[in-house]
Amino acid sequence: MPRRRVDDGGKLRLLDGTMTTTRRLRWGVLGYARIARLSVIPAIPKTSNAEFYALASRDRAKLDQCRAAGAPARLFESYDELVRDPNVEAIYIPLPNSLHREWTLKAAAHGKHVLCEKPMGLTAAEAREMAAACQAHGVLLMEAFMYRYTPRTRKVVEILRSGVLGEIKQVNAFFRFRLTRPGDVRLLPDLGGGSLYDVGCYPVNFVGLVVDTLAGGAPGAGGQPERIAVDCVCEGGVDLNFAALLHYRSGLMATIQSGFSAHRQIYAEIIGTEGTLQVPDAFLGEGLPLRLLLGDSSEDIPIPACDRYQLELEDFSAAVLERRQPAFTLVETLRNAELLDRLLAASRA
Repeated sequence: MPRRRVDDGGKLRLLDGTMTTTRRLRWGVLGYARIARLSVIPAIPKTSNAEFYALASRDRAKLDQCRAAGAPARLFESYDELVRDPNVEAIYIPLPNSLHREWTLKAAAHGKHVLCEKPMGLTAAEAREMAAACQAHGVLLMEAFMYRYTPRTRKVVEILRSGVLGEIKQVNAFFRFRLTRPGDVRLLPDLGGGSLYDVGCYPVNFVGLVVDTLAGGAPGAGGQPERIAVDCVCEGGVDLNFAALLHYRSGLMATIQSGFSAHRQIYAEIIGTEGTLQVPDAFLGEGLPLRLLLGDSSEDIPIPACDRYQLELEDFSAAVLERRQPAFTLVETLRNAELLDRLLAASRA
């Protein structure tokens, strides 16, 4: 193992000449949403390069809840106060979808790097504006697709690249569950509710990952589907059950499904001329094996469990500290946002 030599401005130089960071990026969190409380905030201390420094909530009861759970250095009763704090370096935004644009733009204007929950914007135009603002202010912006950091996703890409499945003909990806909490923000159209925004964006992203990998691996290389067909069930101004068929120029077809009205299903499969890869819990970090079907044989491929939020935070924090781009790029975010626009427009036609 390389030995240490000198501490160089927050980085540690090893005797082989490589550099590694020795400090933690100070994070602020806007809102004490469920995903922040249960997933992202607990993951921060597990990282090697991130610190939970500040939380803002307009709800004093939530601030008290956070204080009881182990408060960060600073607690704020307004988002503006956190954004203006000069000690905050990066901001995580788990707010309702309709607030992503506003607070990303404010964070960027104050020089904060931004990890924004999906979907990054309600439209591709919003996403482009957010990306442009962050670039203009010299800060990083990333959409929080944590599943892209899991060993499961890496193994899916590895198998695709191996060619063992033959020519890929069909991709199916589903993310649905029963949403039974009355008044949940995901059921409110004014806050950007609906199953496609909340969980359907994962199947859209997964299909994009597959077509990009088949096109050589560069983000966005797989392009957009030539044709789409959509059906959905809406209630109260949001989609509760959404399905789409995507047809790509290569001949590959993909189905995506999302919903709030039926039993939990988080699954994907990739079907080729020579075999099928089944991906249970496709967007989670659990350790269920992949299943590879080739001819009459099947093989379970073990996958280690992981904290996908920890892995996501570590990469984004490292990208900031090392002045590089994160592994998940805005090229994919913008391509997927354009496809979400098309899908929603087709559902309303």
